[in-house]
Amino acid sequence: MSGKRADKHMPKVIELLGARGLQLAWADYVGDSPERIEATLARAFASGDAVFSCGGIGATPDDHTRQCAARALGEPLQLHPRAADLIRERMQDVAREQGLPYEPERDDNVHRLNMGVFPASARIIPNPYNKIPGFSCVGQGGGAVHFVPGFPVMAWPMVEWVLDTHYAHLFNRTAHVEKSVIVFGSMEATLTPLMEAIEREHAGVKVFSLPSVDHPQYGRHIELGVKGDPALVLTAYPALLAGLHRFDLKLGPELVR
Repeated sequence: MSGKRADKHMPKVIELLGARGLQLAWADYVGDSPERIEATLARAFASGDAVFSCGGIGATPDDHTRQCAARALGEPLQLHPRAADLIRERMQDVAREQGLPYEPERDDNVHRLNMGVFPASARIIPNPYNKIPGFSCVGQGGGAVHFVPGFPVMAWPMVEWVLDTHYAHLFNRTAHVEKSVIVFGSMEATLTPLMEAIEREHAGVKVFSLPSVDHPQYGRHIELGVKGDPALVLTAYPALLAGLHRFDLKLGPELVR
């Protein structure tokens, strides 16, 4: 929120979902306010959705996410036994790499165990980068929230693991295609009845409309198209073009994705 870093997680999650035939439904950005974080997580736990939460699970004073998750769930925080083992393994690895003895009772090493203090119902998410795990919790409303670090090099493999381990049954590996055309000289409101008719008459196809006022190549225009199963798009797209021709509009390039 401060502008010190730009979010890279959302486009990557969209990419990881797309590779598995899934789509992102919504996203929230929340600053370091415990009240806002708790309220956001409470909504997520009540949503029935699968949600990824990136960042804020460390053990510094500005990391509030673990505590907020516990409050949103109405659960106590506790040191997860497997998380504790993995964090100790990581501390031993670092000590060995530095040629130093591992001192488990040293204050900083004891403090690091706080990174494994999760809501009581948490299940861990393995971290292939440095072993320090994330965690998953499910709320009473069925929302499953998966908490991963803010570092992309750690978070993205962990997101992939969650998807492949817990959501493979939802993957849609069938082909998906988008066909669209650049439309000049029209307003979305004018085209809305056509869009509604296409979705009504071609079940399973979604119509999309992407207006632009200052595109560097096309200027003011609307990219209007349909997306879905290739066989369905094959019939819906010509119907969309036929509908546009009735408006006597200037059409630009056609796009396929």
